[in-house]
Amino acid sequence: MTDFHLLVDFHRYAARQGPGGDAETIRAIELALLDRSRPLKIADIGCGTGASTLLLAKELDASITAVDCLPEFLEQLRARANDQGVANKITTLNCSMDDLPFAEAEFDVLWSEGAIYNIGFEAGISAWRRFLNPGGKLIVSESTWLRATRPPELQSQREAA
Repeated sequence: MTDFHLLVDFHRYAARQGPGGDAETIRAIELALLDRSRPLKIADIGCGTGASTLLLAKELDASITAVDCLPEFLEQLRARANDQGVANKITTLNCSMDDLPFAEAEFDVLWSEGAIYNIGFEAGISAWRRFLNPGGKLIVSESTWLRATRPPELQSQREAA
């Protein structure tokens, strides 16, 4: 087994593959002022095992395309969506985020929590914006800090683990 396969197996059963949690996803929905009064078409790019995807499906009237390059992660997402009763709102797509097969202006929302770094923040925004319909929203998050040392709240979490 390769190091890559070990990494995939390690993260495969995790609820999230990066920092954040449901509270942060809910806060992002609120800050984005997503229109809850109408159906939305959303692409969750770099969805991993689907923590954000599942929450978006529960919180919004949305049809969601969940994109990840790892079929093992999408398999977990489909199982969780079935268990949580939202499978009818989610379609999975196994492809690379730098080669998306979407049409121009196809989506109301492009969502990517902690994954855009895989192709670079600027490259992702430049490549994906064409998939948004007029008035659509690109919502991305990235773990970063603007000082030389890790923020104290992250350090304390690391030491507690």
